[in-house]
This record gives sequence, C-alpha cells and structure tokens, in this order.
Amino acid sequence: MQLLDWVILCGTLLFIVLYGTLKNKGSKNVDEYILGNNETPWWTVGISVMATQASAITFLSTPGQAYHDGMGFVQFYFGLPLAMVVICVTFIPIYHKLKVYTAYEFLEQRFDVKTRTLTSLIFLVQRGLGTGITIYAPAIILSSLLGWNLTAMNFTIGILIIIYTLAGGTRAVNTTHKQQMAVIITGMAITFFIILDSLPDELSFSNALHIAGANDKLNILDFSFDPEKRYTIWSGIAGGFFLMLSYFGTDQSQVQRYLSGRSIRESQMGMIMNGFLKVPVQFFILLIGVMVFVFFQFHAAPLHFNPNNTALIENSEYKSDYKNLESQLKNVASEKEEISMLYVNQLHQDYDNKELHNRLVALNTREKELRESARVLIKKVDNDAETNDKDYVFLYFILNFLPKGLIGLLLAVIFSAAMSSSASGLNALASTTTIDIYKRNKEGKSEKHYVNATKLFTLFWGVVAILFACLSTLFENLIQLVNILGSVFYGTVLGVFLVAFYIKYIKAKAMFWGALITQIMVIIIWYAEIVSYLWLNIIGASMAIILSLVIETIDNTNHAKPEQIA
Repeated sequence: MQLLDWVILCGTLLFIVLYGTLKNKGSKNVDEYILGNNETPWWTVGISVMATQASAITFLSTPGQAYHDGMGFVQFYFGLPLAMVVICVTFIPIYHKLKVYTAYEFLEQRFDVKTRTLTSLIFLVQRGLGTGITIYAPAIILSSLLGWNLTAMNFTIGILIIIYTLAGGTRAVNTTHKQQMAVIITGMAITFFIILDSLPDELSFSNALHIAGANDKLNILDFSFDPEKRYTIWSGIAGGFFLMLSYFGTDQSQVQRYLSGRSIRESQMGMIMNGFLKVPVQFFILLIGVMVFVFFQFHAAPLHFNPNNTALIENSEYKSDYKNLESQLKNVASEKEEISMLYVNQLHQDYDNKELHNRLVALNTREKELRESARVLIKKVDNDAETNDKDYVFLYFILNFLPKGLIGLLLAVIFSAAMSSSASGLNALASTTTIDIYKRNKEGKSEKHYVNATKLFTLFWGVVAILFACLSTLFENLIQLVNILGSVFYGTVLGVFLVAFYIKYIKAKAMFWGALITQIMVIIIWYAEIVSYLWLNIIGASMAIILSLVIETIDNTNHAKPEQIA
C-alpha cells in the first residue's frame, strides 16, 4: 500500500467515527438513545436496513464465493422481497401500535415473561456471535496485509465501532450508515469498471460473460429438489423467505432500524426499498466476483490465495512439491488464456465451438485439482490450517491489481461495511439487554439511569464480540458461516412470532416449551448435517408451531377431563 492508500483508508474511517460520535452524543432519554425519537425518514430506514445486513463479510467473501462457485448464491436472496411484504403488512403495524422498544416486548404481552426472556436470550447468543464474526472478517485483511497480530486487529476494529455506537446510540448508527453506504457503492462500482478496463482490448463485457458461462460461473438458477444442495431456487424462495422473515422481522438489529421510523408508512417504505434493491445489489457483488474470475483467465493467479498458508508451505519440506504444482498451474493458465480467446473469437462465426468449450471445462477441472492438491500439502504441514481460501480471493485482487489510491478506497469499503453491521449489532444487543432483561428486574429507575445502562451494555457486548472474534476461524467461508449461524437460531424465534401473530389458540406454556424443544432439536439436526442449513429455518419455524400446537391441545385435553368426569 502507498501513502495515498493509507490517507484514504484512515481518513474515511476517522471521519465516520468522529462524525457519528460528535453529531449524535448527549441522548437524554431511552426514546432518543434507542429509537432516535422516531425521527428517521423512510430512505434512511432503507439505507440503514441494507447497511446492517451488508457486513464486511458481504464484500470480502461474496466475490470469492462467485469466483469459485459462480452466481448460484444469489438464489439465497430470492425469498427476501416476499419477506418484506409480510413484514410491512403484519410486523411493522403491530410493533408501532404497541410502541415497543424491542420486538420481544410484544411476546410478553402476547404470552408471558418466560417466552419473552427465552427469545431474547436466543437473540443475544446468536447476535453476539454474529457481531464477533463481523469484527473478525476485516481483521483478517489487516493481519494478512501487514503481518500484524490478528488479536490486536480484532481489538482495534472493535474499539473503533464501540466509540460512536456507545456515544450516540441509534441516531449515530443511522447517521453513519448513510456515509458508509456511499463509500461502499462508490468503491464497488469503480472496481467493477476497472476490472472491465483491465481485460484484453478485444474482450467486450459480453464476451467476458461468455467465458464465465463456459466455465460454469453463470449457472444462476437450479430447479433441482435435492435437499442436500445449498443453493437452489426452492431453498432460496422457501428457506430464504423464512430466514429473511425471521431476520428482518424478529432480529432486533434490524427491527430497531425501522422502529426508529417517523411513522408506520415511512418504516414500510424503507423496507420496500430494501426489498427492491437487495437482490440486484447482491447480484452485482457476485458479478464482480465472476469478473475477477475472468480477469484471472488473462493474468497470473496464485495457486492458493491465503498468504499465511503460502508462507507456511514455503518454510516446509513440501516446498518443492508446491513449486511443482505452481509450475503446472502456470501451464494450465497459459493454455486457458489461449483457448479462452479462441472460444471468444469463434462465438460470432458459423462454427461449432463445442470442442473448445469442452477443452475449457477440462482445463478448469485440472485447475481445481491442482488447487486441491495444494490444500492437501498445506494440511500436511499444519493439520489445523484452514485451507479454504475463498475469503482471500477479492483481497488478493485488491492488493495486487488495483491502482494506487483505490486500494485504500476498497479497504475503506470493507471496513465501512464491518462498522455498519457491527454497530447495528451492538446497538441491538445493548437495547435488548436493557429493555428485555435489565429493566424487567430494575423497574422504576430514571430515564438517565436506563440510558447509562444501555451504554454500559454496549460496552459489555462490544467486549464479548471482540473476544469471540479472537476465537473465530474460517468455516468454509465467512458469508456461509454467518448464514448458518442465523439459520440455526432464527427459525425457532420466527415460529414463536408467527404463533403470536396468527394462532391465538396457543397460550404461553405451550409456546415456551415448544420453542425450547425446537431450538434443541434444530441444533441437533444441524450438528448431524441431515439437511442443508437453509432448510433449518423452515424446520425450526414449522416445528415450533406444530409442537406448541400439540402441547396446547394435550394440555387442554388434560384440563378438560376432570370436568367431564364431574
């Protein structure tokens, strides 16, 4: 990195932290600190909701996902627009009508304090872990870039996020989200056009897509019914719908964004905005990853993208074996470049290029075999090493191929995304702890007392998230780890809310035990790897509803028997 990159990176981050801290400090009551006095306009609600979901993991991991596996991951988001409609029709009006600070307050009014506490605790566990991951993701960047201690990076990033979140509450989070999204959109758009400009002159965007398609990177839709496949049109619409409904409808980090809206209508407009924009934005980010793949058909790509693992192999007895694999990859890459150009040149000619297509597929398969052999060697050196390098693909491209100045901007994009998502997480964790746990047991205190308590819990959860970040390791890739974590917990909570909204027959006792048993069963199903994680949302929500219904029916039957005898 050059001096200009450091200036852009540090200047952007410091401006966001200082602006969010100074502009929004001094909240006098809980309404102002947690809900921003309900003064947030609809477009800020929409931006804040998008920024909360778009963590650093989105921009660090998603392009690498597309590089290796293609565009199929976009199916994961197909259920989101449908979820936005349901939330606008059902969730938002009820939350606003009851004037709740958190989504879980509603559950005490509908059921009892036990059910409210259970769902609050499930959220605190899930979001506490998730926030740690969003801090860990950008820490990987600096540790890999500078060779600094990863733990020190986790603490540094976490402290920056804590500063303005603690000082300004929800208003600071919403304010900084607008600036962070501006940095994100600008940086990713510039990167996309730089990739296109870096391709050979005779290679148009259309031809680049043909190359990507020939290498199976544009297989967007999968209509198969295989439940073990992670990303299909059905798992996206069904599983994705339930995950998004639970995330946006019951996760306080999102609910708090639209609870701060000026009115029901403004909150609804913000969510509809998110429903319209999220899938195209995610599609664009995946497309950038595909274009990075095309870029590396004409530029040298490393055998393994994680610099920590390559350094490990360089100092081992397997160095010569690794060098041999690198030499073979270089030959494959040279042939792929030649075949790719021949394939493109014959696309518009009256010529059957099936043979060239098959050759590209064979070369692509050979490349995957070489990369897998490299992973095997790395495991021989250190069996505990994480050999999945998807999360390093985009980082490698940024550091080695972007011009001076833009490296700093793209790193600022990733850090801005990390800060936006983590700040929302801390804000929601603190609000839920204060309102759903602390205030329930410490009633009658002053507004200032609860504001100070929320700030204290912001600090507490910030430290917890940092500590979890220090314990995190890569799990296939970060974008999947976050979604797996959500799928394990969200389904149960969603089932509780669906019962609360739509099935008045079920009472508190049945709902509490139904939810508790469901959560235990979902964890067991996930651990046993019975189905793809996306289906856990449907299983969790359905099981919570069915079990609570069965328990309620049995309970009513048992209570009815003495009356019948009498």
